[in-house]
This record gives sequence, C-alpha cells and structure tokens, in this order.
Amino acid sequence: MGNLLKGKKGLIFGALNEQSIAWKVAERAVEEGAEIVLTNTAVSIRMGTISQLAEKCNTIVVPADATSVEDLENLIDKTMEHFGGKFDFMLHSIGMSPNVISFHKAIQVARKKDAINEWGSIVALSYIAAQRTLYGYNDMADAKALLESIARSFGYIYGREKHVRINTVSQSPTQTTAGSGVLGLGDLMAFAESMSPLGNATAEDCADYVLTLFSDYTRKVTMQNLYHDGGFSSMGMSRRAMRTYEKGMRFDDVHEHQYPFGGGPAEETK
Repeated sequence: MGNLLKGKKGLIFGALNEQSIAWKVAERAVEEGAEIVLTNTAVSIRMGTISQLAEKCNTIVVPADATSVEDLENLIDKTMEHFGGKFDFMLHSIGMSPNVISFHKAIQVARKKDAINEWGSIVALSYIAAQRTLYGYNDMADAKALLESIARSFGYIYGREKHVRINTVSQSPTQTTAGSGVLGLGDLMAFAESMSPLGNATAEDCADYVLTLFSDYTRKVTMQNLYHDGGFSSMGMSRRAMRTYEKGMRFDDVHEHQYPFGGGPAEETK
C-alpha cells in the first residue's frame, strides 16, 4: 500500500455491502492514506453492512437521502465537522434511476457551503448505456446520460471558481447489489467479457482507477466521461464474439432446414 491520498479527506456515497464499488473505493482510499466519511440512505444502512465498513475505516456513517437538499446540507455539515474543515474528494456511487440524478444536488450543496478544497475532485459512476442502447438497461440509461451532462455543466462552473474537477467513470458491467437488478446482467457481463480485449474491469479495478482521479496526478482532468471497461467502448466486434455469433447463425440455419414451418426444440427456449 502507498500514500497516493495521504493527507486527503473525502465523502463517499453509496456503500451498501462488500459487493459495492463504493465499498471498495472506501477501503482503498483509507489504505492509500485518506480519511473518509460514509453516507447512504437510512434504509440502505439498515439493510446493508456499512457500519462494519465504518468500523474498519475508523470513521462515521451519516444517513442522507441524496435527493433531499435538507439531508445533503446536514451531511455536508456533519462531514466538515468530522474533518474539522473542508475535504478533498467526493464519490457519487448511487444506483436506482430516480436517485442517480441526485448528483447535481450533491454538487450544489458542496459548492454552496464551500466544502471542497481547491483542486479537489468529484467522481460519479456511469455506464456506456448513456451513449448506446443496451437491452434491459431501460430508464437507467437516461439517468446516466444526465449524470454525465451534469459533470460537464458543473465541471465548468466549479472548475472556474475553485479548480474543483468533476468526472464520470464509465465502468464495465459489474456484479453489485444494484447491478443485479439490471435485466440479463449475467449475459451482459459475458458479452462485454467476450468483446473487451482486457476483459471486464472488476469493482476492485474500478476502485484503483477512481483513486487516481482523487489524487494530485490528475489535477487537469475534468468534465470527462472516462471509460474503464477493458476496451469494450472502442470495440466493434471481437473474434470471440464473432465465433459465438456464427455458431448461433449456423444453429438457426439448421433449425430452419429441419423445421421449415416452425416448432422444434428451439421454440421451447424462446
């Protein structure tokens, strides 16, 4: 472990259990020398195991509904009280489409209270469905597209005023509690794995990448949507995916020849 974030302080939204990307970010941030405060909704705190994470990271958990300005104001006040002043980074890692777009409220409250130090960093987690249509992602795609737009809009404002940078990380499909609610997540992960030259990025991989964005090594990176997906976002068709596609086509051709009027084994699997 190093000292990438030595002396830095940060607020992390969205840790629920050990599967959460926010959980991994919290653990790694502390390992790299940071102090943190954790937050989630009161219901999520009761349902999850975030209190165990807080104990491990020697910190506090402040309940907050990220869609409520009143809750966010209390959260920022309590965080600054805990740290004895401003902090340096903030992670927005929130699932469920109505809550994803709470990003702008969290930024607005932090800016209003002048809570983040100059050259601080704000990061939110996104997904490529913000740019491309992916079956089963539904309204979350719209929410993620807005999330990325918020990062650009506020990135300009906060960057000009306080040199605070705001970015989104477009992560590979990841097996988290929130992600498991996506229709056909297992198939989606398998497809992304077959397409990505480096394979899918894990939650641990994502945590390491996010830490670099909290560090001083990325002080001039802002208003960006940064793909962290093993190369998936730049691919059209991989050899492995093409072979799978060809096998499916050959099966369909054989089936059509054997059952020209429909029916047959394949009908039972539709």
